[in-house]
Amino acid sequence: MPHGLGYLVQEATKTGIKFGIWIEPEMVNPKSELYEKHLNWVIRQPERPEIYYRNQLVLDLTNPEVQDHVFGVVNNLFTKNPELAFIKWDCNAVIYNAYSQYLKDKGIPQSQLYVDYVHGLYKVLERIRTKYPKVPMMLCSGGGGRGDYELLKYFTEFWPSDDTEPIERIFMQWNYSYFFPSIVTDNHVTNWGKQPLKFRIDVASMGKLGFDIVAAKLSLNDQLFAKQAVSNYHAFKEIVWHGDLYRLVNPNEAEIAALMYVDPARSKAIVFNYLVNTRQKITATERPVVLNGLDPQKKYRIKEINLYPGTHSTIDSSMVYSGDFLMKVGINPDVTLERTSVVLEVEEN
Repeated sequence: MPHGLGYLVQEATKTGIKFGIWIEPEMVNPKSELYEKHLNWVIRQPERPEIYYRNQLVLDLTNPEVQDHVFGVVNNLFTKNPELAFIKWDCNAVIYNAYSQYLKDKGIPQSQLYVDYVHGLYKVLERIRTKYPKVPMMLCSGGGGRGDYELLKYFTEFWPSDDTEPIERIFMQWNYSYFFPSIVTDNHVTNWGKQPLKFRIDVASMGKLGFDIVAAKLSLNDQLFAKQAVSNYHAFKEIVWHGDLYRLVNPNEAEIAALMYVDPARSKAIVFNYLVNTRQKITATERPVVLNGLDPQKKYRIKEINLYPGTHSTIDSSMVYSGDFLMKVGINPDVTLERTSVVLEVEEN
């Protein structure tokens, strides 16, 4: 970057884009000034050959000086670039030949390394969050290696896996939902998988929706759909993030997956339906999907959203159902090989 990071931040800000950065401050490359000047900061066994993962070694966060350094990396980014709006914090290197020179000098057993390393990381993150309490930060580590509640005290979200193939993600996100709320689970649309863009966006919408694609390479209809789907997502994301989740059809037991999020007032819900088995049946949903979490006394209309340009819904949005009916009989989302993902908006009439 001939003009530095600050130039990129300023140029993005001029165009109305919030700038985020992907960092990996716990790591060090062997060919670096940091390695050459502070070899004692590196986790390495001095009497054994160094083993690299992605040409990296891990810094020794048991050492308070290293903690200061890692905090300084993040703090300097914000100090020099106050418009910085997002951080993705990665941690990919494996600790080989685990040995801490700092623990050795302090007379602390090496068996304490992993415990003290994590405590050192917490100290760094506590300082960052104290100074920058509202900046969104994603936690990533070799895919989903750091999806845990303790670290979510400091991060707003985490990256569940590098596997973004949409069929795989249906099962993955279904299972993650038993442990983590949707608001912390990053689901991104990528080029993985053979499914159309609509399917990929619908799958990613059951959490923190994001895009890791080049928008300019999308067809005109894909671009139109993506814009409308993002608009729809902003309209219902609070229900997904803060509503009650109900698992309706388990993908491990059927040709489809179906789940819904209901707002606290039970006046609005979003139902996601996905085809997970395309090998045998032309029509996947031969019977209604029974809903849950609604008020049996209330009346509801159901409308299909996220329709691809040029297509029409087979769901009659003029029909009015009682909550009791929808929770006993249900509604057929009409998932087929031509309608592989169906998103339904349930709203009190």
